[in-house]
Amino acid sequence: MKITNVRAYVVDPLTLTAGGRTRPLRWMFVRIDTDEGITGWGEGSCYPNHGSEMIGFGVLAARDALIGEDPTNIEPLWNTLWRRHTNVGARGIASGVVSAIDIALWDITGKAMDKPVYKLLGGKMRDDVELYANGWFDGCVTPDDHANAARSVVLAAGHTALKLSPLHQDEAHARTGGISPEAADVASDIVAAIREAVGPNHEILIDAHGYFNVPTAIRLGNRLFEESNIGWFEEPVPAESNAALKLVRNQMAVPISVGERLFTRFDFVEIFESKLADYIMPDICLAGGITEMRKIANMAEAYHIPFSPHDAQGPLQIVSGAQLCMTLPNFYRLEHSMSRIASYNRYLQEPLNFHDGKITLSDKPGLGVEMNVDEIERTAIELDWPSELA
Repeated sequence: MKITNVRAYVVDPLTLTAGGRTRPLRWMFVRIDTDEGITGWGEGSCYPNHGSEMIGFGVLAARDALIGEDPTNIEPLWNTLWRRHTNVGARGIASGVVSAIDIALWDITGKAMDKPVYKLLGGKMRDDVELYANGWFDGCVTPDDHANAARSVVLAAGHTALKLSPLHQDEAHARTGGISPEAADVASDIVAAIREAVGPNHEILIDAHGYFNVPTAIRLGNRLFEESNIGWFEEPVPAESNAALKLVRNQMAVPISVGERLFTRFDFVEIFESKLADYIMPDICLAGGITEMRKIANMAEAYHIPFSPHDAQGPLQIVSGAQLCMTLPNFYRLEHSMSRIASYNRYLQEPLNFHDGKITLSDKPGLGVEMNVDEIERTAIELDWPSELA
């Protein structure tokens, strides 16, 4: 079997409104065709600011390394693609390109062997993949708004864990990595109201988005842990500085989760060796696809660190992540956005099976889903890499 064509599509599934700004949420799907009629699909979504388009163009720039190759040679192709970009850095867009292609190659290989990906990865350790809920708080402003949504949306769907980011900076404090006392008080009140609504045993996970300087992160994390017993404080400081993370780690009582802005196993070595995190949360669309995510998870297992993938993008991100998580001993939970379920399903031929705070995969081969090609082609920009640059 040989690869005959590689295409990339960017779609606008919905519009985000945050911080007074409106911007599109764009997902990027890659399609790889073969001479045996088997097609594989992957995802390389990354927003905002045209991240999906940049990764899409990167996929097309890598097309010359794929045409004519055997798509089931996943590990050799992964290394070929990754190494060919190291002269401009193997992180960021380069890693995102490899991730999208890798997911599609696993889809093809599973279909060729008539097995779901989790079977190719060694078999399932669980029947369902436990989720934590993000994207459940659209339109919420006050503590009461959040408490009501936690009850009526999160608990009603059977979830036992949720995540949110109630820590909002004004422009002046954002420049310095701080937060106003008033904004910190509001965040504290929101989380306290959610804790009262969901009860003492529900996991409340707080996302700091890497916004804060060291003393601000320490103050906020410890305060929310002491007041509301949060389950983790995610990305307390910018991902560029493990030295800052070490300072926070040594002075913060709350468990720390990091990883969505890290790329490949090499970025995680210091996290593990320096004991900088209690959970890791790499992104399958950025960290290297299924192939690399399995290696990162295996490394984490050796340190007894739970693996909980970041998942804020589209349907193939959650499906490919779930295929891997089915097989992992150290799996904790997989993220998903409750407000985007309709958008996930819009681009699939059959809806995903969310239930009781979990997702159950089909036993169909490959990723176990078929894309709604008509909807993708109707709504997408098919990126066109100039032939003279191929």
